[in-house]
Amino acid sequence: MTATGIGCDGVQEAPGGGKPALLFLCHRIPYPPNKGDKIRSFHLLQHLSRHFDIYLASFVDDPQDWPWAVELERYCRAVFLRPLRPWRATLRSLSGLLTGQALSIPYYSDRTLRQWVEQAVLDHDIRHAIVYSSAMAQFLPAQGRDFTRKVIDFVDVDSDKWQQYAAQKPPPMSWVYRREARCLLRLEQELAQRFDAGLFVSSAEAALFHELSPETAHKIGYYNNGVDCDYFDPGLDPARLPDNPFPQDSLPLVFTGAMDYWPNVDAVTWFVRGILPQLRRSHPAVLFYIVGGNPARSVQQLAREPGVTVTGRVEDVRPYLQHALAVVAPMRVARGVQNKVLEGMAMARPVLASSKGLEGIGASHGEQVLLADTAGDYQRLLAEVIEGLHDELGSRARRWVQRAFNWDQNLPEVVLLLGQPSSAPEYVRTQSDD
Repeated sequence: MTATGIGCDGVQEAPGGGKPALLFLCHRIPYPPNKGDKIRSFHLLQHLSRHFDIYLASFVDDPQDWPWAVELERYCRAVFLRPLRPWRATLRSLSGLLTGQALSIPYYSDRTLRQWVEQAVLDHDIRHAIVYSSAMAQFLPAQGRDFTRKVIDFVDVDSDKWQQYAAQKPPPMSWVYRREARCLLRLEQELAQRFDAGLFVSSAEAALFHELSPETAHKIGYYNNGVDCDYFDPGLDPARLPDNPFPQDSLPLVFTGAMDYWPNVDAVTWFVRGILPQLRRSHPAVLFYIVGGNPARSVQQLAREPGVTVTGRVEDVRPYLQHALAVVAPMRVARGVQNKVLEGMAMARPVLASSKGLEGIGASHGEQVLLADTAGDYQRLLAEVIEGLHDELGSRARRWVQRAFNWDQNLPEVVLLLGQPSSAPEYVRTQSDD
Protein backbone atom coordinates (compact mmCIF):
# COMPACT_ATOMS: atom_id res chain seq x y z
CA MET A 1 0.00 0.00 0.00
CA THR A 2 1.68 3.19 -1.13
CA ALA A 3 -0.88 5.75 -0.10
CA THR A 4 -4.26 6.14 1.50
CA GLY A 5 -5.82 4.14 -1.27
CA ILE A 6 -8.38 6.86 -1.91
CA GLY A 7 -8.23 8.70 -5.21
CA CYS A 8 -5.73 8.55 -8.07
CA ASP A 9 -2.13 7.79 -7.12
CA GLY A 10 -2.95 7.81 -3.44
CA VAL A 11 -4.34 11.33 -3.39
CA GLN A 12 -7.43 12.29 -1.41
CA GLU A 13 -9.07 15.38 -2.84
CA ALA A 14 -11.78 17.65 -1.45
CA PRO A 15 -13.44 20.70 -2.94
CA GLY A 16 -11.22 23.77 -2.79
CA GLY A 17 -12.19 26.54 -0.43
CA GLY A 18 -10.44 29.50 -1.99
CA LYS A 19 -7.71 29.55 0.64
CA PRO A 20 -4.00 29.73 -0.17
CA ALA A 21 -2.39 26.36 -0.82
CA LEU A 22 0.01 25.05 1.80
CA LEU A 23 2.44 22.16 1.53
CA PHE A 24 2.64 20.29 4.85
CA LEU A 25 5.52 17.80 5.13
CA CYS A 26 5.43 15.56 8.18
CA HIS A 27 7.60 12.56 9.09
CA ARG A 28 4.71 10.59 10.64
CA ILE A 29 1.00 10.58 9.86
CA PRO A 30 -0.49 13.24 12.17
CA TYR A 31 -3.41 11.06 13.19
CA PRO A 32 -4.47 9.69 15.58
CA PRO A 33 -2.94 12.14 18.09
CA ASN A 34 -1.86 9.39 20.48
CA LYS A 35 1.83 10.14 21.05
CA GLY A 36 3.88 13.27 21.63
CA ASP A 37 4.97 14.26 18.12
CA LYS A 38 1.59 13.31 16.61
CA ILE A 39 -0.30 15.36 19.19
CA ARG A 40 1.63 18.46 18.17
CA SER A 41 1.52 17.79 14.41
CA PHE A 42 -2.22 17.04 14.47
CA HIS A 43 -3.15 20.22 16.29
CA LEU A 44 -0.88 22.21 14.00
CA LEU A 45 -2.54 20.64 10.95
CA GLN A 46 -6.01 21.20 12.36
CA HIS A 47 -5.37 24.87 13.06
CA LEU A 48 -3.65 25.61 9.74
CA SER A 49 -6.55 24.01 7.86
CA ARG A 50 -8.70 26.98 8.91
CA HIS A 51 -6.45 29.30 6.90
CA PHE A 52 -5.01 27.15 4.08
CA ASP A 53 -5.88 24.40 1.62
CA ILE A 54 -3.42 21.81 2.84
CA TYR A 55 -1.51 19.33 0.70
CA LEU A 56 -0.09 16.81 3.14
CA ALA A 57 2.74 14.36 2.44
CA SER A 58 3.73 12.00 5.22
CA PHE A 59 4.81 8.50 6.23
CA VAL A 60 3.00 5.73 8.10
CA ASP A 61 5.37 3.68 10.26
CA ASP A 62 2.71 1.84 12.28
CA PRO A 63 0.32 -0.43 10.33
CA GLN A 64 -2.38 0.27 12.93
CA ASP A 65 -2.48 3.90 11.75
CA TRP A 66 -3.63 3.15 8.18
CA PRO A 67 -7.36 2.93 9.02
CA TRP A 68 -7.18 6.45 10.44
CA ALA A 69 -5.98 8.00 7.19
CA VAL A 70 -9.54 8.85 6.15
CA GLU A 71 -9.79 11.22 9.12
CA LEU A 72 -7.31 13.53 7.41
CA GLU A 73 -9.89 14.31 4.70
CA ARG A 74 -11.51 16.70 7.17
CA TYR A 75 -8.42 18.91 7.22
CA CYS A 76 -6.64 18.49 3.89
CA ARG A 77 -7.23 19.30 0.24
CA ALA A 78 -5.05 16.33 -0.70
CA VAL A 79 -3.13 13.66 1.20
CA PHE A 80 -0.29 11.40 0.12
CA LEU A 81 0.93 8.73 2.54
CA ARG A 82 3.79 6.30 2.14
CA PRO A 83 4.54 3.21 4.23
CA LEU A 84 7.75 3.32 6.20
CA ARG A 85 9.08 -0.01 7.44
CA PRO A 86 11.51 0.76 10.27
CA TRP A 87 13.81 -2.23 9.65
CA ARG A 88 14.18 -1.36 5.97
CA ALA A 89 14.59 2.34 6.71
CA THR A 90 17.29 1.54 9.25
CA LEU A 91 19.26 -0.41 6.65
CA ARG A 92 18.81 2.44 4.18
CA SER A 93 20.01 4.96 6.75
CA LEU A 94 23.45 3.32 6.87
CA SER A 95 24.25 4.91 3.51
CA GLY A 96 24.63 8.13 5.46
CA LEU A 97 27.89 6.78 6.85
CA LEU A 98 29.30 6.91 3.32
CA THR A 99 27.77 10.23 2.22
CA GLY A 100 28.44 12.21 5.39
CA GLN A 101 24.73 12.81 5.96
CA ALA A 102 22.82 12.52 9.20
CA LEU A 103 21.42 8.98 9.22
CA SER A 104 17.87 10.28 9.50
CA ILE A 105 18.05 11.73 5.96
CA PRO A 106 18.35 8.42 4.05
CA TYR A 107 16.10 6.84 6.70
CA TYR A 108 13.22 8.89 5.25
CA SER A 109 14.41 9.00 1.65
CA ASP A 110 11.55 8.15 -0.74
CA ARG A 111 11.50 8.83 -4.47
CA THR A 112 7.74 8.34 -4.82
CA LEU A 113 6.90 10.85 -2.11
CA ARG A 114 9.36 13.33 -3.60
CA GLN A 115 7.73 13.03 -7.04
CA TRP A 116 4.24 13.53 -5.60
CA VAL A 117 5.33 16.67 -3.76
CA GLU A 118 6.99 18.15 -6.83
CA GLN A 119 3.89 17.48 -8.94
CA ALA A 120 1.50 18.86 -6.30
CA VAL A 121 3.53 22.08 -5.99
CA LEU A 122 3.53 22.49 -9.77
CA ASP A 123 -0.14 21.62 -10.33
CA HIS A 124 -1.53 23.74 -7.51
CA ASP A 125 0.97 26.62 -7.54
CA ILE A 126 1.79 26.07 -3.86
CA ARG A 127 3.73 29.01 -2.42
CA HIS A 128 3.54 28.32 1.31
CA ALA A 129 5.21 25.43 3.09
CA ILE A 130 5.60 24.10 6.59
CA VAL A 131 8.02 21.29 7.38
CA TYR A 132 7.51 19.27 10.54
CA SER A 133 10.83 17.65 11.55
CA SER A 134 14.17 18.45 9.93
CA ALA A 135 14.39 15.14 8.03
CA MET A 136 11.39 16.16 5.90
CA ALA A 137 13.07 19.27 4.50
CA GLN A 138 14.73 17.07 1.85
CA PHE A 139 11.35 16.87 0.06
CA LEU A 140 10.94 20.62 -0.39
CA PRO A 141 11.24 21.16 -4.17
CA ALA A 142 14.25 23.14 -5.39
CA GLN A 143 15.26 23.68 -1.78
CA GLY A 144 12.23 25.94 -1.36
CA ARG A 145 13.49 28.78 -3.53
CA ASP A 146 10.10 29.35 -5.16
CA PHE A 147 8.10 29.56 -1.94
CA THR A 148 6.78 32.87 -0.66
CA ARG A 149 6.96 31.70 2.96
CA LYS A 150 8.39 28.53 4.44
CA VAL A 151 8.53 27.64 8.12
CA ILE A 152 10.13 24.65 9.80
CA ASP A 153 8.97 23.20 13.10
CA PHE A 154 12.07 21.50 14.50
CA VAL A 155 10.07 20.59 17.63
CA ASP A 156 13.16 19.59 19.63
CA VAL A 157 16.88 20.17 19.26
CA ASP A 158 17.32 16.62 17.99
CA SER A 159 21.09 16.93 17.76
CA ASP A 160 21.31 17.40 21.52
CA LYS A 161 19.07 14.39 22.14
CA TRP A 162 21.48 12.18 20.18
CA GLN A 163 24.33 13.62 22.22
CA GLN A 164 22.48 12.50 25.34
CA TYR A 165 22.01 9.05 23.82
CA ALA A 166 25.76 8.83 23.23
CA ALA A 167 26.45 9.52 26.88
CA GLN A 168 24.24 6.57 27.90
CA LYS A 169 25.54 3.99 25.41
CA PRO A 170 28.80 1.99 25.22
CA PRO A 171 30.93 1.83 22.05
CA PRO A 172 30.41 1.42 19.17
CA MET A 173 26.90 2.92 19.44
CA SER A 174 28.19 5.88 21.43
CA TRP A 175 30.38 6.76 18.43
CA VAL A 176 27.43 6.41 16.03
CA TYR A 177 25.24 8.61 18.22
CA ARG A 178 27.92 11.30 18.60
CA ARG A 179 28.34 11.34 14.84
CA GLU A 180 24.58 11.67 14.39
CA ALA A 181 24.54 14.57 16.87
CA ARG A 182 27.25 16.41 14.88
CA CYS A 183 25.58 15.79 11.52
CA LEU A 184 22.13 16.75 12.77
CA LEU A 185 23.40 19.98 14.31
CA ARG A 186 24.99 20.93 11.00
CA LEU A 187 21.69 20.15 9.24
CA GLU A 188 19.65 22.12 11.80
CA GLN A 189 21.93 25.14 11.36
CA GLU A 190 21.65 24.96 7.56
CA LEU A 191 17.87 24.69 7.67
CA ALA A 192 17.59 27.61 10.09
CA GLN A 193 19.44 29.70 7.51
CA ARG A 194 17.27 28.56 4.59
CA PHE A 195 13.83 28.91 6.17
CA ASP A 196 11.99 32.11 6.97
CA ALA A 197 11.43 30.95 10.54
CA GLY A 198 12.31 28.00 12.74
CA LEU A 199 10.17 26.95 15.68
CA PHE A 200 10.69 24.81 18.76
CA VAL A 201 8.44 23.28 21.39
CA SER A 202 9.47 25.53 24.28
CA SER A 203 11.47 28.57 25.27
CA ALA A 204 14.13 26.23 26.68
CA GLU A 205 14.58 24.50 23.31
CA ALA A 206 14.73 27.84 21.49
CA ALA A 207 17.29 29.16 23.98
CA LEU A 208 19.49 26.10 23.49
CA PHE A 209 19.40 26.51 19.72
CA HIS A 210 20.25 30.20 20.08
CA GLU A 211 23.47 29.07 21.76
CA LEU A 212 24.19 26.45 19.11
CA SER A 213 23.34 28.68 16.16
CA PRO A 214 23.67 32.34 17.23
CA GLU A 215 23.75 33.58 13.62
CA THR A 216 20.13 32.44 13.12
CA ALA A 217 18.79 33.54 16.51
CA HIS A 218 16.68 36.30 14.90
CA LYS A 219 14.72 33.64 12.99
CA ILE A 220 14.12 31.25 15.88
CA GLY A 221 11.03 31.19 18.08
CA TYR A 222 8.73 28.68 19.74
CA TYR A 223 5.14 27.83 20.45
CA ASN A 224 4.14 25.75 23.41
CA ASN A 225 2.33 22.47 23.08
CA GLY A 226 -1.25 22.38 24.24
CA VAL A 227 -3.46 20.00 26.14
CA ASP A 228 -7.13 19.37 25.43
CA CYS A 229 -8.32 20.12 28.95
CA ASP A 230 -11.91 19.33 28.01
CA TYR A 231 -10.79 15.80 27.24
CA PHE A 232 -8.26 15.48 30.07
CA ASP A 233 -10.77 16.64 32.67
CA PRO A 234 -10.81 15.07 36.15
CA GLY A 235 -14.35 16.37 36.60
CA LEU A 236 -15.88 14.25 33.87
CA ASP A 237 -18.82 12.10 34.84
CA PRO A 238 -17.29 8.74 35.87
CA ALA A 239 -20.06 6.99 33.93
CA ARG A 240 -18.44 8.32 30.73
CA LEU A 241 -15.09 6.69 31.51
CA PRO A 242 -13.98 3.10 31.96
CA ASP A 243 -13.82 1.78 35.50
CA ASN A 244 -10.91 2.21 37.88
CA PRO A 245 -8.23 -0.11 36.45
CA PHE A 246 -6.34 -0.55 39.74
CA PRO A 247 -6.81 -3.06 42.58
CA GLN A 248 -8.69 -1.77 45.59
CA ASP A 249 -6.50 -0.29 48.36
CA SER A 250 -3.45 -0.11 46.10
CA LEU A 251 -1.18 2.94 45.71
CA PRO A 252 -0.73 3.08 41.92
CA LEU A 253 2.00 5.09 40.21
CA VAL A 254 1.58 5.58 36.46
CA PHE A 255 3.98 6.23 33.60
CA THR A 256 2.48 6.89 30.15
CA GLY A 257 4.13 7.05 26.75
CA ALA A 258 5.16 5.22 23.60
CA MET A 259 7.03 2.26 25.02
CA ASP A 260 9.21 1.58 22.00
CA TYR A 261 10.82 5.03 22.42
CA TRP A 262 14.23 4.61 23.99
CA PRO A 263 14.12 7.52 26.51
CA ASN A 264 10.83 6.09 27.84
CA VAL A 265 12.30 2.58 27.97
CA ASP A 266 15.32 3.93 29.84
CA ALA A 267 13.12 5.88 32.28
CA VAL A 268 10.89 2.97 33.31
CA THR A 269 13.81 0.53 33.49
CA TRP A 270 15.72 2.84 35.81
CA PHE A 271 12.63 3.42 37.93
CA VAL A 272 11.83 -0.29 38.28
CA ARG A 273 15.41 -1.28 39.03
CA GLY A 274 16.56 1.67 41.11
CA ILE A 275 13.51 3.28 42.74
CA LEU A 276 10.54 0.94 43.01
CA PRO A 277 12.03 -1.70 45.36
CA GLN A 278 12.77 0.92 48.01
CA LEU A 279 9.30 2.45 47.63
CA ARG A 280 7.64 -0.93 48.07
CA ARG A 281 9.67 -1.72 51.17
CA SER A 282 8.25 1.41 52.81
CA HIS A 283 4.82 1.19 51.17
CA PRO A 284 3.99 -2.39 50.07
CA ALA A 285 0.75 -1.27 48.41
CA VAL A 286 2.66 0.75 45.80
CA LEU A 287 2.16 -0.56 42.26
CA PHE A 288 3.80 0.72 39.09
CA TYR A 289 1.81 0.77 35.84
CA ILE A 290 3.59 1.29 32.51
CA VAL A 291 0.87 2.43 30.09
CA GLY A 292 1.62 2.78 26.40
CA GLY A 293 1.71 1.06 23.04
CA ASN A 294 4.37 -1.13 21.47
CA PRO A 295 6.32 -2.01 24.62
CA ALA A 296 9.84 -3.10 23.80
CA ARG A 297 10.89 -6.58 24.88
CA SER A 298 12.93 -5.14 27.73
CA VAL A 299 9.82 -3.29 28.95
CA GLN A 300 7.68 -6.42 28.73
CA GLN A 301 10.25 -8.21 30.87
CA LEU A 302 9.78 -5.62 33.62
CA ALA A 303 6.32 -7.08 34.23
CA ARG A 304 8.09 -10.00 35.95
CA GLU A 305 9.18 -7.66 38.73
CA PRO A 306 6.99 -7.42 41.87
CA GLY A 307 4.41 -4.67 41.65
CA VAL A 308 4.92 -3.89 37.95
CA THR A 309 2.19 -4.04 35.27
CA VAL A 310 2.84 -3.39 31.57
CA THR A 311 -0.50 -2.69 29.88
CA GLY A 312 0.50 -2.17 26.25
CA ARG A 313 -1.79 0.03 24.19
CA VAL A 314 -4.98 1.05 26.02
CA GLU A 315 -8.19 2.43 24.55
CA ASP A 316 -8.35 5.34 27.01
CA VAL A 317 -5.46 6.51 29.18
CA ARG A 318 -7.58 8.82 31.32
CA PRO A 319 -8.77 6.27 33.91
CA TYR A 320 -5.13 5.37 34.60
CA LEU A 321 -4.38 9.03 35.26
CA GLN A 322 -7.59 9.83 37.08
CA HIS A 323 -7.26 7.01 39.64
CA ALA A 324 -3.48 7.10 40.10
CA LEU A 325 -1.94 8.11 43.37
CA ALA A 326 0.61 9.99 41.28
CA VAL A 327 2.03 10.24 37.77
CA VAL A 328 5.79 9.75 37.45
CA ALA A 329 8.16 10.91 34.71
CA PRO A 330 11.68 9.82 35.77
CA MET A 331 13.30 10.87 32.50
CA ARG A 332 17.09 10.68 32.25
CA VAL A 333 17.22 11.52 28.53
CA ALA A 334 14.80 14.12 27.18
CA ARG A 335 14.37 17.06 24.89
CA GLY A 336 11.38 19.28 24.41
CA VAL A 337 8.23 18.99 26.51
CA GLN A 338 6.87 15.78 28.02
CA ASN A 339 3.19 15.44 27.15
CA LYS A 340 2.89 12.75 29.81
CA VAL A 341 3.63 15.41 32.41
CA LEU A 342 1.16 17.91 30.94
CA GLU A 343 -1.62 15.32 30.73
CA GLY A 344 -1.05 14.23 34.33
CA MET A 345 -1.18 17.87 35.40
CA ALA A 346 -4.35 18.46 33.36
CA MET A 347 -5.97 15.54 35.17
CA ALA A 348 -5.09 17.29 38.46
CA ARG A 349 -2.82 14.50 39.66
CA PRO A 350 0.39 14.95 41.64
CA VAL A 351 3.24 14.61 39.15
CA LEU A 352 6.68 13.49 40.31
CA ALA A 353 9.16 14.26 37.54
CA SER A 354 12.89 14.55 37.02
CA SER A 355 14.59 17.79 36.07
CA LYS A 356 14.73 16.67 32.44
CA GLY A 357 11.08 15.62 32.56
CA LEU A 358 10.11 19.16 33.55
CA GLU A 359 12.15 21.04 30.95
CA GLY A 360 10.09 23.54 28.99
CA ILE A 361 7.07 23.35 31.30
CA GLY A 362 8.04 26.11 33.70
CA ALA A 363 6.16 24.68 36.68
CA SER A 364 7.56 25.13 40.18
CA HIS A 365 8.44 22.42 42.67
CA GLY A 366 5.85 22.29 45.42
CA GLU A 367 3.49 24.61 43.56
CA GLN A 368 2.37 22.66 40.49
CA VAL A 369 4.72 19.65 40.40
CA LEU A 370 7.16 17.70 42.55
CA LEU A 371 10.80 17.48 41.45
CA ALA A 372 12.29 14.02 42.02
CA ASP A 373 15.72 13.05 40.70
CA THR A 374 16.86 10.46 43.25
CA ALA A 375 15.50 7.45 45.11
CA GLY A 376 15.53 9.58 48.25
CA ASP A 377 13.40 12.22 46.55
CA TYR A 378 10.79 9.64 45.60
CA GLN A 379 10.73 8.12 49.07
CA ARG A 380 10.22 11.47 50.75
CA LEU A 381 7.76 12.96 48.27
CA LEU A 382 5.66 9.86 47.92
CA ALA A 383 5.30 9.68 51.70
CA GLU A 384 4.16 13.32 51.66
CA VAL A 385 1.60 12.58 48.92
CA ILE A 386 0.23 9.62 50.89
CA GLU A 387 -0.02 11.78 54.01
CA GLY A 388 -2.04 14.39 52.10
CA LEU A 389 0.58 17.15 52.24
CA HIS A 390 0.10 18.01 48.55
CA ASP A 391 -3.68 17.86 48.21
CA GLU A 392 -3.86 21.22 46.38
CA LEU A 393 -1.01 20.46 44.01
CA GLY A 394 -3.21 18.87 41.35
CA SER A 395 -5.69 21.73 41.07
CA ARG A 396 -2.84 24.25 40.78
CA ALA A 397 -1.23 22.06 38.13
CA ARG A 398 -4.40 21.95 36.05
CA ARG A 399 -4.77 25.74 36.18
CA TRP A 400 -1.15 26.09 35.06
CA VAL A 401 -1.73 23.87 32.03
CA GLN A 402 -4.96 25.65 31.13
CA ARG A 403 -3.17 28.98 31.14
CA ALA A 404 0.18 28.18 29.49
CA PHE A 405 -0.56 25.17 27.26
CA ASN A 406 -3.58 26.16 25.22
CA TRP A 407 -3.56 25.30 21.51
CA ASP A 408 -5.96 28.09 20.54
CA GLN A 409 -3.68 30.68 22.12
CA ASN A 410 -0.38 29.28 20.84
CA LEU A 411 -1.03 28.19 17.25
CA PRO A 412 -2.21 31.48 15.65
CA GLU A 413 1.40 32.68 15.76
CA VAL A 414 2.37 30.00 13.24
CA VAL A 415 -0.29 31.31 10.84
CA LEU A 416 1.24 34.78 11.09
CA LEU A 417 4.68 33.41 10.28
CA LEU A 418 3.25 31.83 7.15
CA GLY A 419 2.02 35.24 6.06
CA GLN A 420 -1.68 34.93 6.72
CA PRO A 421 -3.99 37.07 8.89
CA SER A 422 -4.84 35.43 12.19
CA SER A 423 -6.42 36.07 15.54
CA ALA A 424 -2.98 35.74 17.09
CA PRO A 425 -1.37 38.31 19.36
CA GLU A 426 0.37 41.17 17.59
CA TYR A 427 3.81 39.66 18.06
CA VAL A 428 5.51 36.37 17.40
CA ARG A 429 7.00 35.01 20.59
CA THR A 430 10.75 34.57 20.67
CA GLN A 431 13.15 33.74 23.42
CA SER A 432 13.74 37.42 24.16
CA ASP A 433 10.07 37.86 25.12
CA ASP A 434 10.46 35.71 28.25
